[in-house]
Amino acid sequence: MNPILGGLLAIAALIAGWQAYGAQGLVLAITLIVFWLVLQFNRALRVMKNATGAPLGHVDSAVMLHSRLSPGMTLLQVIGMTRSLGRKLAEEPQTWAWGDAGGVTVTLVFAGGKLQSWALSRGTCP
Repeated sequence: MNPILGGLLAIAALIAGWQAYGAQGLVLAITLIVFWLVLQFNRALRVMKNATGAPLGHVDSAVMLHSRLSPGMTLLQVIGMTRSLGRKLAEEPQTWAWGDAGGVTVTLVFAGGKLQSWALSRGTCP
């Protein structure tokens, strides 16, 4: 979720809770916001836990990964798909790579936390 939109929704929940039920509504809104944050944190931890058992930057099929990518995906979504942490190639722009046993590599470029471009290359893994 977009952080700005999430912040606006949280503020709207606080205002609506206060207007409708006073202090009790405010407490309910805060409880719902904290619950949402815990759910997001738990999702991130689950993705990272699933990725810990795999070799760094390895996928079963780089071609299948390449076909499943779409612009705007987050790194967390890509890690969830690959079930492996990628190899970081560059800091700015953020560039990550995943490769398979056949030497096919997918290189992903993220800008602003979102997937901007990706390329498939055949040969040795970087």
